[in-house]
Amino acid sequence: MPLSEDVAPAIWQLGSAFYFAPETLATGKELGLDGFRFYFLGRGGVLGDVEAPVVGSAFGYFAPSLVARTWSSARARAAAGPRAVAKAHLACAHRLGRERFGDLDLDGWCRAASAVVAAAEPAALALFSGFLAEPEPEDLEARAAHLCVQLRELRGSVHLVAIRASGLDPRTAHYIHRPEHYSLFGWPEGSEPVVTDDDRRSYEAAAELTERLLAPAFGVLDPSGAEELAGLLPAMVATVA
Repeated sequence: MPLSEDVAPAIWQLGSAFYFAPETLATGKELGLDGFRFYFLGRGGVLGDVEAPVVGSAFGYFAPSLVARTWSSARARAAAGPRAVAKAHLACAHRLGRERFGDLDLDGWCRAASAVVAAAEPAALALFSGFLAEPEPEDLEARAAHLCVQLRELRGSVHLVAIRASGLDPRTAHYIHRPEHYSLFGWPEGSEPVVTDDDRRSYEAAAELTERLLAPAFGVLDPSGAEELAGLLPAMVATVA
């Protein structure tokens, strides 16, 4: 199994662990936002003060009507602009790292993760590029959380590119992968796509392409670096489980 695929489940969990934590919800409330709107404006705010279709294109899997409604209402309600809200949202990840990772030896892990992020090609990866532009904290605990977010957005952005390159639309790909979350992402019941065998083969091709596109970034790690990256992940996940 490629290293990028091996670490993916843990990175997905760690990079999103702060989204709806009580402390994050409290920060969102201070900004005039409920949890879902803080997620939208906070995660998408790295793109700037843009219109909803821009955010929808970067997020990929949400129904356009949900994106338009949530993004527009969040912009109207927030006590700050999207970029400021994005920084406040990312700071919630940093806070979680400081609260949970204090007992872990993070130096080698951060060094390996930083090498992967630095080696990643950002072209066509809008959301990853937005988070790549955010400065890393100096303390290891917050830096580790920051890198988890960047690695999560790296894989997510690459996978979205791979889905389109494989001929699938994101709605169908999302339904193939997580049909139980179809309506949660704003798609109305009764609008489920008819998934063909060709669609499923295209999804498998997208998964393979995702790993090929990620391989150069993860390939900068030697065996020791790969072990540094993968070896600490179970302990990191245990702190946020």
